[in-house]
Amino acid sequence: MLIIVESGSTKADWLIIDEGIRYQHHTIGFNPFFHSSELVIKSLESDTYLNKWFSKSGEIYFYGAGCSSDELQEIIKLGLKSVFKQTEVHVDHDLSAAGLSVYRGCDVIACILGTGSNSVFFDGTNFIEVVPALGYILGDEGSGSFFGKQILIDFLYNKLPKPMTKEIMELGLTKDIIFKNVYMEPNANVFLASLSPILINNKELDYSQQLIQRGFDLFLDNHVLCFPNHKEAEVSFVGSISALLSEELTHACTKKGIRVGQIIRRPIEALVSYHQQKLTK
Repeated sequence: MLIIVESGSTKADWLIIDEGIRYQHHTIGFNPFFHSSELVIKSLESDTYLNKWFSKSGEIYFYGAGCSSDELQEIIKLGLKSVFKQTEVHVDHDLSAAGLSVYRGCDVIACILGTGSNSVFFDGTNFIEVVPALGYILGDEGSGSFFGKQILIDFLYNKLPKPMTKEIMELGLTKDIIFKNVYMEPNANVFLASLSPILINNKELDYSQQLIQRGFDLFLDNHVLCFPNHKEAEVSFVGSISALLSEELTHACTKKGIRVGQIIRRPIEALVSYHQQKLTK
């Protein structure tokens, strides 16, 4: 049995290969900055679909947002190992997943634009980070949480275009509810990112185009131009924001002389191919 998990902060994609049959599944995303081992265990144990694999032997490769150190990886590893008791568990950073999924034989700067944002250089062997990801409060430029936060700010300041204001009102969001979700409830980054579809639904508006370009310009300035070889290396993207706003992202890259390689919404299939190739060597 081989299980590959590619997890953001919002959602995790699972691909299970058991006796030659492929199974796809989705769970919430597990991020050790926001989720404990106990939460991972509780969430998985309540998942009746995954239950049939809990006692099987095999390997799990989990790539997750926030899994940037041994200590943080151990939180997720302990949770998985407590449920998949006969399985060998490997936990790595989502940046590794990004690099492995878009690498095609030449140097690549792999970028994540989903709930959060980040980047890494990968030459086929080494992963090199130049600047850190600062998270949804200090950073995450160009991400779902970045856009969601700006939408809510402009909504509360009465600066949001009417069509977008209407969508927020239809969600029943008030100042009190927004404050509770941002300042008092867990997973504020996921809440903020959940508002990004409002931007995508109304992306033809001048307001939206300006916000999208500002977010992508900030991301590229901070997380791509920081690499000395950003003009020579291929620059590829994974994540929902990069895929859903690919036209705007490509335009932002072209303006800065950045050569776009691939834009992949979900890297899970490429990760499976990578691990299957390793098994056959």
